[in-house]
Amino acid sequence: MKEGADRLLRYWLPVAAYAGLIYWMSDQVRPPGPTLWILELLGDKVVHAVEYSLLGLLCYRAFRHAAGARAARAALALAVLASAGYGVTDEIHQAFVPYRDASGWDVLADTVGAVLGAQGWRWWGAA
Repeated sequence: MKEGADRLLRYWLPVAAYAGLIYWMSDQVRPPGPTLWILELLGDKVVHAVEYSLLGLLCYRAFRHAAGARAARAALALAVLASAGYGVTDEIHQAFVPYRDASGWDVLADTVGAVLGAQGWRWWGAA
């Protein structure tokens, strides 16, 4: 029982916490100070890709190490699907936030980021 709780905390809590951070950031009418500067410097789509690369990485870790043998074998696909799915719900959420809008291009950037993050962690973790 203790091992399951340890895995939950070690692998799934970071996913939930980071998803919560994404939700909070998406709920802001205007991004907080440093975030606005980063958006202007890098561009919206790059920020989306970087943001979701971390979510993809965290999801990959969780599926690979804390979701059972079947999920571990499909961890890359599950991580990308979970991250991209969260990106879709995030865009729907933003459609209801004043001065924000939903964009399919943002979902595409989220998905590309998720692939890069999950695949990157897969390669790095294998080394």
